[in-house]
Amino acid sequence: MTAIAASTAKTEDTPPEPQSRAVARVGRHRRPELSATGQWLALTGRNIRRMWTSGQFFIAVLAPAIFTIGFYLPLRFVMKFQGIDYAQFVMAIIVLQAMAFTAISAAGKAALEAVNGMNARFQTMPVFAGVPLASRMSASFVHCSISLIAALVYGHIIGFRFNGGIANSVLFVAMSLAIAMTLSLGGDLIGTLSRSPEMTSQALTIPQLILGMFSAGFVPVAQFPTWSQWFVRNQPISQFSISLRAIADGTATLHLMMPALLWCTALFLIVTPITIWANVRRQ
Repeated sequence: MTAIAASTAKTEDTPPEPQSRAVARVGRHRRPELSATGQWLALTGRNIRRMWTSGQFFIAVLAPAIFTIGFYLPLRFVMKFQGIDYAQFVMAIIVLQAMAFTAISAAGKAALEAVNGMNARFQTMPVFAGVPLASRMSASFVHCSISLIAALVYGHIIGFRFNGGIANSVLFVAMSLAIAMTLSLGGDLIGTLSRSPEMTSQALTIPQLILGMFSAGFVPVAQFPTWSQWFVRNQPISQFSISLRAIADGTATLHLMMPALLWCTALFLIVTPITIWANVRRQ
């Protein structure tokens, strides 16, 4: 009993363990520090896995094949009689349609997250503002990269070639991806505000088809009616097609590419701040 009493007294007289030592002892149970980079990587991986399981990567490879067959086969003989290498001519619009298709996919993802409450849930969690948008754009970049590679492979099969060297080939890819990401930002904005995947897809598909068909991507501007040539020549799809075609052929100049660069820059500067606002605002 004496020993037990002495031990108890010793315990009571012992000063409490310093706080720093106690924290060190349970350090492995401390709350993890928040990291915007870590959140971005986690959400990007989530979006990519969802795209894989939903078959969007398969569609990213299939869609350019459909565009290639649908655009090249009907007009190749007609253009051949006019002395136009149609595989070289039509490749730009095939790439642009594939990039526009990825923008529609981006709009669908944004609309789905808005309608199922995921955006509202992110706002109640310790998630850095802008991380969900950045992760969706990263997944869209992967999507459009796969679609661009597929389009170039199909273009090579029908006879398309880069005649401007490696530098122009890199410029062609860079400009295609820049256009794709600008369109994806716009698609994300529309999807976030509409909150309807079905309506978003329909709303984006119709303008894409109309501007695509009424552009210099399929036939030269001179073959359109005189009254429409001004619009056909100066609308963005035509300017993107003309610039990409010149880059691939090695005949691009800054003067020729300036309208396309201005269109892309203007769209990016207009869409980006509105898209950020739509994603960080409280719902």
